[in-house]
Amino acid sequence: MTTTWKQHALAAMTAVPFLFTSQIFAADQGSAMTSLTTAPLSAINGNKTPLTIERIHASPALAGSSPRGLALSPDGKRVTYLSSRADNQHFYDLWQMNIATGERSVLINADLLASGELSDEEKARRERQRIYGEGIMEYFWSENSQSILIPAAGQLYLYDVASNKVTELNTGEGFATDARLSPKGRYVSFVRDQNLYVLSLASQQVIALTTDGKGPIKNAMAEFVAQEEMDRMTGYWWAPDESAIAFTRIDESGVELVTRNEIYAEGIKLTEQRYPYAGKANVEIALGVVSLQDKSVNWIDLGKQKDMYLPRVEWLPDSKHVSFQWQSRDQQALDLRIAAVSQPEQANTVIEERSQAWINLNNDLHFLKQQSAFIWGSERDGFNHLYLFDLQGKQLKQLTQGEWTVDALEFVDEASGWVYFSGRKDSVVERHLYRVNLNKGADSIERISQRAGMHAAVFADKSPVYLDYFSSLQQPPQISLHNDSGNRLAWVEQNEINSKHPLYDVAGLWQMPEFGQLKAEDGQPLMYRLFKPVPFDANKKYPVVVRVYGGPHAQLVVNSWSEADYFTQYLLQQGYAVFQLDNRGSAHRGTEFEYVIYQNMGDAEVNDQKVGVDYLRSLPFIDGDNVAIYGHSYGGYMALMSQFKAPDYFKAAISGAPVTDWRLYDTHYTERYMGDPETNKQGYDASSILPYVSNYQSGLLMYHGMADDNVLFENSTRVYKALQDEGKLFQMMDYPGSKHSMRGEKVRNHLYKSLAAFLDQQLK
Repeated sequence: MTTTWKQHALAAMTAVPFLFTSQIFAADQGSAMTSLTTAPLSAINGNKTPLTIERIHASPALAGSSPRGLALSPDGKRVTYLSSRADNQHFYDLWQMNIATGERSVLINADLLASGELSDEEKARRERQRIYGEGIMEYFWSENSQSILIPAAGQLYLYDVASNKVTELNTGEGFATDARLSPKGRYVSFVRDQNLYVLSLASQQVIALTTDGKGPIKNAMAEFVAQEEMDRMTGYWWAPDESAIAFTRIDESGVELVTRNEIYAEGIKLTEQRYPYAGKANVEIALGVVSLQDKSVNWIDLGKQKDMYLPRVEWLPDSKHVSFQWQSRDQQALDLRIAAVSQPEQANTVIEERSQAWINLNNDLHFLKQQSAFIWGSERDGFNHLYLFDLQGKQLKQLTQGEWTVDALEFVDEASGWVYFSGRKDSVVERHLYRVNLNKGADSIERISQRAGMHAAVFADKSPVYLDYFSSLQQPPQISLHNDSGNRLAWVEQNEINSKHPLYDVAGLWQMPEFGQLKAEDGQPLMYRLFKPVPFDANKKYPVVVRVYGGPHAQLVVNSWSEADYFTQYLLQQGYAVFQLDNRGSAHRGTEFEYVIYQNMGDAEVNDQKVGVDYLRSLPFIDGDNVAIYGHSYGGYMALMSQFKAPDYFKAAISGAPVTDWRLYDTHYTERYMGDPETNKQGYDASSILPYVSNYQSGLLMYHGMADDNVLFENSTRVYKALQDEGKLFQMMDYPGSKHSMRGEKVRNHLYKSLAAFLDQQLK
């Protein structure tokens, strides 16, 4: 269920999501929000053609050209990116821009590569990565900028820059997954049949570095919860000098084997899946370092406690030491440990993070090359900030501080002493790029990005030149090249909304929301967005749809372009107001705001949504008797909990792919917030949907993908049965073959038509 902003931002910048009013953030609120003064957002120019559900999902994409997979070649001469075709927004070719001339061209046409059915393992991995589409989906530059590795349909291809030719690599029989170039470009590594292989590009020899992978034993592969919940999509890491590879060996034999019915239109597929239910066994994990010279393996001592997690592994620059982050099963302890490859039995703990609730993972670790020190991200003062430590774990400096959060460490320029990071220093609803001087610390922070909205930076490997992937509520994603001071050097994709832009025909009716702040029962400020219907008549009363996610590691109330807002715009044109509120427990507000839900999910979140409805009912143009709530995944859980626990607040609810009993969800996500089911039985019972079924009155639509391998279909069928046993009438719409994300133009067209018809039936 957990995904990082970076995955979304660089994949398609569809991070879910406001008329700004001046000084809406008050510095004296004691919150993570700082003051921001800005003019109201203006409307988008364009024609006033009504938006249809079919147009939302048709090609070309309404957002226009919004490339993904951004990269700067290591030599700094090219920008490369994946761009979809005008006649199929889900099919990608690899494009380039020559930085010197600004010329753009197709670098690799995806038609040259293999196409076909993916392996089940790769399908699952892409679902975890939230990568969707056809053609070229990922690629990797060599360090010398002379070649690019492209995986496609289980085959591997190498593009040679000098000859402008694509060659298929002979990796042997079977499907190659998680492929990449070695740091110096002499090898291609990949996983096949649960073992790790390397291909020498000089000799064309394929070498099996592990051979015991089969059945429940998997080498160099990330387990389910690592992919889905830890943002760790791989199980192996190259040493910088290419002498060795660190890899995980997981044993899934203790994990419950679930025979899951994937229901398709043509029949039922029985799928066996190792699914680690909350409170049940996880994989056993080992960390080894295999030498490329003789294939010998040194196993690193991970400690006596085997029931633990290994969320991060990273080599030190000397290629002689490996760091790993050790996380306790209850996720209240996180250690950074370093082991010498020559003495793997002696891993030294250099950082200890502790919490009475849980510790959020991040990717903010960077080992310096010019001094024996590293940068580390920590929430030890209540907000995620960057610190400088020596290799023995002594804190040298706190680099950032304040009641605001660092999103991510982006780039370290040791030569100039600047550390670049993204964060929320100026606004919790925007993400900006900043830099801080490594020697001076927090007093030297400078903001680099300027335009109001969401910025995602992609830096070159060896210089602080970066690509800015920018969007706002007024502007679909744009890509520009910038220098170290933030000055724009060139547009890669300006994506200007002019008469030729796909959005132009419908942009004239596009609505900007109003933005504001309410107070939770404990006094903490809650941010909201309110979209008014179009056309709007202040003398009328309008039904309202509350669009909710409400879970951890997510934020809806932001100044960002989002495909999720297209359906909101459709609803506005159908005469609905749409409201969004980020309740306590959601992201980028610090640990006090998040920890409220610990061991008691579905309580504070619902109370906060009720605060939102109370506010809506105070508005003269809102019909307070006709309020619906709609959400997917955690939002589906929130829709059910809100309607069942507060039926006098929500006349109707739409719940998509909900978790309905947290005992049915996975270990790492669930136990992080709820603890162990054995020791927190009362909390699990209270956080389940089922005890509140008897409160339900009427007006519920549930939907679920019938091949969902993340939130299992059983979550919905249990509620179906409970409602039927109670004699309660409700509606359901389930989709054969669909996974958790409900992908596919036909599926989504039908889904959103069903949702719109249901809302009309219930609220009009």
